[in-house]
Amino acid sequence: MTALGTAVAELATDVLLPAGDGPFPAVLIRTPYDRTRHRAEARGWARRGFAAVVQDVRGRFASPGEWHPYANEAADGAAAVRWIRRQPWSDGRLVAAGASYAAHCALVLALDDVPDDARPDAVLAAVPALGPAETAREASGVERLLSRAGWWAAHGDRPDSDESALDKALAVDPGLLTHLPLTGLPERLGRGLPSWAGLWRHRDRGRLVARAAHAAVPLLAVGGHHDHFTEDTVALWHAWGGPSARLLLGPWGHGLSAAPGPDAGPAHRVNLGELYVHWARRALTGELAPGRHGAQGLGGAGLWLPAGTEGAPRTRRPRLVHGAAFIADPDRPVRSDDLTVTPDAPPDRCLLVTPPLPRPLDVVGTVSVHLRAAAHTPSADWAARLVALTPEGGAERLAAGIVRRDEPVGREAAFTVGLGRIARRLSAGTRLRLEIAGHHFPAHARNPHTGEDPMTAGVLHASRRETDPDSVVLNLPVLPSRPTPVDPAEEILR
Repeated sequence: MTALGTAVAELATDVLLPAGDGPFPAVLIRTPYDRTRHRAEARGWARRGFAAVVQDVRGRFASPGEWHPYANEAADGAAAVRWIRRQPWSDGRLVAAGASYAAHCALVLALDDVPDDARPDAVLAAVPALGPAETAREASGVERLLSRAGWWAAHGDRPDSDESALDKALAVDPGLLTHLPLTGLPERLGRGLPSWAGLWRHRDRGRLVARAAHAAVPLLAVGGHHDHFTEDTVALWHAWGGPSARLLLGPWGHGLSAAPGPDAGPAHRVNLGELYVHWARRALTGELAPGRHGAQGLGGAGLWLPAGTEGAPRTRRPRLVHGAAFIADPDRPVRSDDLTVTPDAPPDRCLLVTPPLPRPLDVVGTVSVHLRAAAHTPSADWAARLVALTPEGGAERLAAGIVRRDEPVGREAAFTVGLGRIARRLSAGTRLRLEIAGHHFPAHARNPHTGEDPMTAGVLHASRRETDPDSVVLNLPVLPSRPTPVDPAEEILR
């Protein structure tokens, strides 16, 4: 292998070439997370016959310029692609690849308005952070506080990264995210973060997904059921208009197979590097079958199902434990990082539980809750969390969702809260605990309940809530019979 250091449009770029004379197909990875951390990955691509090109995005690590997240990646990426194709070691074929923000860098080359000679021949997008609007807010518009505070503290408005910046600040001040207004977070972190306030003005969710219908190259989308961006990953795969689209969705977190969820088993340990290489070869030679295919891991069962498998809707009516009326108090919010429930305390949520499951249940698809409820404030968030209570006495988070409702004060309304996708086998004897609350903090910002923007509000008020427990319906997508497993590699490479 041959290593080259270069500057593409003055951006720091490493090139690792395979042994031999070439020319070679190329893989381009553009990252804000330090290109030197990708050296092992680049060596893996080069050993398998690909020229690996890894670049620090503008304003990050060794690349000059100003760092503006999501602002320059189409133009800078296009310049990199055109430079690669002019090199004597390039055969002209190129895969744009990346995870998280780097997946955004790859996707804009296929989906934004770039010259035809700057478009990749295939895109590999893992846990894609599609854009600022998608990362900052849920589809319902509610602000994702903790994950964005962590990312901006680590990477925002600086040339390098400090992955532990938020944790260190929370160790000094555990109430850091409770101080108001939330747009003042940079001052409490002790450094300038001019882009933090502007992040929350982005509301153009769905731009890349809408453009995906016009894609003209193959896609491999990879995600995890325990990732923040699961819904975006699946939506991208569904919308992709290229000649082939593949989806791999495992019981993983944002770190994919390196971050298995509690329901992952040995069968869910996938060698992603080998799979990526085999897919890239087939994508570049046109050997992939047309259409949408892939695999999703069934957590708690140690097997894989075809991507797109969905259970049939089943409704369950959980029984009220307590809290048909409760107070959503921002001074003691229901926490997203704590599954503890104290039934003897004044109710801070509506708590419902199902009877034990008489037999194992395979739940695959999107979960939702329908209810009738009222808030005695002009604005209210309604957070729903589904927890599995195991026969052994454990509690495990299955899914959560949150919506914002602006209704006349005290008026009861019927609405639905989507809890996202799950793919999970629940064992016999499991009970399902459903919590309906006014907060899901610190994962999400606390609603001030006045109609003000939660990011700029200076005062938060308590909100009295009433739910009709007889109206609460839990909608579960249940497979009607034991599924036939598939091999994930065969589904991706078919």
